[in-house]
Amino acid sequence: MLAATAGLTVSSSGCLRLRDIVMPDNIDQLSVAITTIPADSDRQNVQIARRLEENFQAVGIDVSLDIRSEIDFRRTVLYDHEFDICIGRHPGETDPDFLYEALYSRYADESGWQNPFGFTNLDIDELLEEQRNAEGEARREAITAVLEEIATQQPFVPICLPEEHRVVRTDRFDGWSEGHLATRHGYLGLEPSVGVDTLRVGHTDARPTENLNPIAADYRRRGMIMDLLYDSVATQNGDGEIQPWLAESWEWDDGTIDVRLRDECEFHDGKPVTAKDVAFTYRFLQDTSLDDRDAPSPAPMYRGQVDAVDVESISIRTDHHVELPIETTQAVGERALLVPILPEHIWHEYATETPGPGGPSVAQGTTEAVVTDNVPPIGSGPFQFESRTEGGQLTLERFDDHFTRRLGVDLPELTVGDCPITIHPGSTTVAEAVQEDGADVTSLPLDAHTIDGVDESDSVALLESPSWSFYFLGFNTRKAPFSNPRFRQIIAQLVDKEWLCDDVFHGHARPIATPVTGDWVPESLEWDDRDPEMPFLGTDGEVDVEAVKIAFEDAGFRYDDQGRLRTRQ
Repeated sequence: MLAATAGLTVSSSGCLRLRDIVMPDNIDQLSVAITTIPADSDRQNVQIARRLEENFQAVGIDVSLDIRSEIDFRRTVLYDHEFDICIGRHPGETDPDFLYEALYSRYADESGWQNPFGFTNLDIDELLEEQRNAEGEARREAITAVLEEIATQQPFVPICLPEEHRVVRTDRFDGWSEGHLATRHGYLGLEPSVGVDTLRVGHTDARPTENLNPIAADYRRRGMIMDLLYDSVATQNGDGEIQPWLAESWEWDDGTIDVRLRDECEFHDGKPVTAKDVAFTYRFLQDTSLDDRDAPSPAPMYRGQVDAVDVESISIRTDHHVELPIETTQAVGERALLVPILPEHIWHEYATETPGPGGPSVAQGTTEAVVTDNVPPIGSGPFQFESRTEGGQLTLERFDDHFTRRLGVDLPELTVGDCPITIHPGSTTVAEAVQEDGADVTSLPLDAHTIDGVDESDSVALLESPSWSFYFLGFNTRKAPFSNPRFRQIIAQLVDKEWLCDDVFHGHARPIATPVTGDWVPESLEWDDRDPEMPFLGTDGEVDVEAVKIAFEDAGFRYDDQGRLRTRQ
């Protein structure tokens, strides 16, 4: 037996120690790293992480905080998958189909927003497929089933849905409430005061001054700037309704979306926007190498949306007429119309070039399309790129040839000439800039601690918008013990969501048990003073240590005689 044990020790190159075999009680304490971003990027993230750190320590888990810049955080979590637990803000969606991209097993080894948790569960896969192929009440039932299963498995823990507040100047512009300020609609149709031709935007994220690549998941927070630079076939305001944009119209016919593009649309370099660019975009987003490699290299964004399109069967009828075969129902398939349309004459080169050393890499194969900063960006949107100062300002200017400026087009029009987007160090300073007439709008939602300090007046207003982006705790289920659903369930019960909303978010958030919003929340997962599936094991933010220890032991985990949770069951 000793000889066999020695052989096992040698064959494992020292990773398995003899004393761990003959003395199982000498197993190390479980150690966990919580990866998040610093307070100057998002104060709530790090405050949630620190509270969780206290609760972990209280129940015998060794814990450390891994605080990274926002770019490094996204590369660590979304690209490299080198994390244990992460605290972040998920972009979410108005339609629950975003969960297909977030959790589908086939995406577990890819990089980007597609399944960053490495989660694999065939039952959930089946339910995700079912909701994509069902309609009406049958789809709602399928979505309820998948949400209830997610609430049991806890591949990630949805914590809360924050209120979205922004500060605006009402003396310089009217019409702020007409569109959601997280979308292009919030910046079109504004009514400037006499003599006002510049929309001054205050922004607290410097990344758009460094990189304007619409598929770079490490640089993209929300889609507003890309919405203004790039057109999509359809558009969506904050209410979730999808309507024509670059398309004049479309029809659904037996699994095909028949799209008619508007005539005489141009990219910012003067080249025409055609059906070929639309077809190219869907093919390119599914494989940024354009079949140049043994396996496809899908973009790290928009994966679930473009997968609804059968790119091999796209039919280009004329320069303004394209048929998109859809492999889902209409409601899901129309979400594919929301991706940015890329000019083929520019992005085709990014598929054939090999990226140089440095920069991020993605598991599905890095191409130049993933690493390019895309400056200057060439889209066809209502704004075009004018200049930038890295870390300081991004300046956009009106694209006069945009279709929204045509007579007879029943869409909101861009009414300003210039749009300087100035970077501010934090939520408080950008709110002050608007109040002191140095900016017209805070483009990103204010941090919770800033909201109550805004002084409204005849010229300054605080606007609240619907939110679908939520804070979450994510597990790297590729490794133990995070691959164990019982472990994840207990960790979920160490998060007092109600207390966090009151203490960290100052009451400007509401706790959630499921990652969807509005009417999609099933009755079984509605919040009623507690999480219906994973209630907090404690009171008022203070964890009940004995209750947690019992839960871990019931799940098969063991403590040593010093109250430390061991690394093995």
